[in-house]
Amino acid sequence: MRALRILLIVVVILGGLFVIADRVAVNFAEGEAADRLKATENLSATPDVSIKGFPFLTQVVGGSLDDIEVGITNYEAAAGNGAEKIRIDDLRADMRGVEFSGDYSSATATSATGTATIAYDELLKTAKSEPTQVAPGVTANVVGLSDGGNGKIKVTVEATVLGTKLPEPVSVLSSVTVIDGTVRVKADGLPKFGGVEIAESRVRAITDFQQKIDGLPGGIELDKVQAAPNGVEITVKGSNVRLAG
Repeated sequence: MRALRILLIVVVILGGLFVIADRVAVNFAEGEAADRLKATENLSATPDVSIKGFPFLTQVVGGSLDDIEVGITNYEAAAGNGAEKIRIDDLRADMRGVEFSGDYSSATATSATGTATIAYDELLKTAKSEPTQVAPGVTANVVGLSDGGNGKIKVTVEATVLGTKLPEPVSVLSSVTVIDGTVRVKADGLPKFGGVEIAESRVRAITDFQQKIDGLPGGIELDKVQAAPNGVEITVKGSNVRLAG
């Protein structure tokens, strides 16, 4: 019995040391991965990297990690024309099946899914915020975007008729979709500007707009989009996503 107790104590101690070593190793790896991702994506701040699964060391020996979670705040994505940028808040991605090279200089995830938010004030930069003529004597421009409820965006438009600004802005509920990496906002109906009859195409030139988003980290792409209280919530996905190298 005494020998058995000693053996159990040794096993517990060794197990505890293994757990400690495993956690130290994973913490070091997370820091290294975060630094490499920051350099690869030219980020202004170090991202959050969390390596899931236990034990970590046996995953390293196998050359593949089951699950890595990445968090990036205020990511500057390309807006489609190569010059402008659009800020994406709180980008979170779950990377599955991450394989890495022997010297850890590169890592690629088999698949990735995640979420992010584009604030309404950021998306507003895409809309026509400068007064534009929609009919003789009538100009209009989008002055605000907000949550319209039930997955819709409330688009607020200000209009001037014959030199007089309408006392109250008009608003319309719009649907938001994503097609081929482009966020599209389209009015479900058309607002009225002081009773003036205006061609639908001219009104939609103001109310409807789109924003191309390129260059997300590792090659992930926009998948779905929906209006939410603080902005447009998007889901992202990708395959063979490059984390480093």
